[in-house]
Amino acid sequence: MTDRAPDLPDAAGPVVADLTEDGLLARIFPHLPAGDRTLLGPGDDAAVLAAPDGRYVVSTDVLVEGRHFRRDWSTGEDVGWRAAMQNLADVAAMGARPTAIVVSLVVPGDLPVAWVEGLARGLGGACRTVGAGVVGGDLSGGDAVVVAVTVHGDLGGVDPVLRSGARPGDVVALAGTVGRSAAGLAMLDAGRADADPAVVAVHRRPQPPLASGPAAAAAGATAMMDVSDGLLRDGERLATASGVVLDLGAPAQVLADDLAALAAAADAVGGDGVAWALGGGEDHGLLATFPAGAALPAGFRRIGAVREADAGAGAGSVLVDGARPTTTTGWEHFGR
Repeated sequence: MTDRAPDLPDAAGPVVADLTEDGLLARIFPHLPAGDRTLLGPGDDAAVLAAPDGRYVVSTDVLVEGRHFRRDWSTGEDVGWRAAMQNLADVAAMGARPTAIVVSLVVPGDLPVAWVEGLARGLGGACRTVGAGVVGGDLSGGDAVVVAVTVHGDLGGVDPVLRSGARPGDVVALAGTVGRSAAGLAMLDAGRADADPAVVAVHRRPQPPLASGPAAAAAGATAMMDVSDGLLRDGERLATASGVVLDLGAPAQVLADDLAALAAAADAVGGDGVAWALGGGEDHGLLATFPAGAALPAGFRRIGAVREADAGAGAGSVLVDGARPTTTTGWEHFGR
């Protein structure tokens, strides 16, 4: 049994091969927002964006069918939303506001046009949450759906928040959720999406705390990053860049709300809520460090502290309640 995506009327009507490239683009463009920093949008060889700060933040990411999503589990709108949000979160993690994305799309000829229109609606809906535009991209044919997004962001006159600024004594804080996307994937894989639709919805359409990135920068965050590959793995990346150790509190205490939200999913599929919370990626929360005594901005909660590296825990280590974790360390793109 598989849990089919809820709006598979996406499969009705013409397929991509029935239209010309211009005809397909004509179906896509009406669903895409212009954005409030766009001076020239789609239709020319390149877009033109205002950059009043004089600098811009840029990142890119890709979703590959069969690797990152399945069409029998996610609608076109789900995939478009995810593709945009995982990139918007990268900009927010630098303390910047997302302003625009460009999208390169590979589609097979037998893909329903309605699915592509759904993808455009998902991209547009995600971008509208922060006033960002979808300002161009590229379109090509291929054997599977590939969605590559490049995002731009505005620092608004502040310095970017890097991974490398955490210092011993800082507070480790988290905005957003952890574990839900991984739990949702496990439920889909087990054919049990009905057991907790809210958790599955986070996998299909993550809700990153985008406003928390600039808020953290304004509050003096010393380091920050998007949690895309799991709290432990991304924590290791931040700790390595900063040359420190992150010591997270006991999950039952610092991640109590997340574990409670994962309980029904764990019961349904025999999963481990702690493993999902520590190792599961793609919720796209924000992991940040702040000076001791700093007032955490709304949406952040304290989950640990920054320590100096020593003989027991070298730079780049993440401890859980003072000990090395025994659970998985998160997503690895080239792992076996």
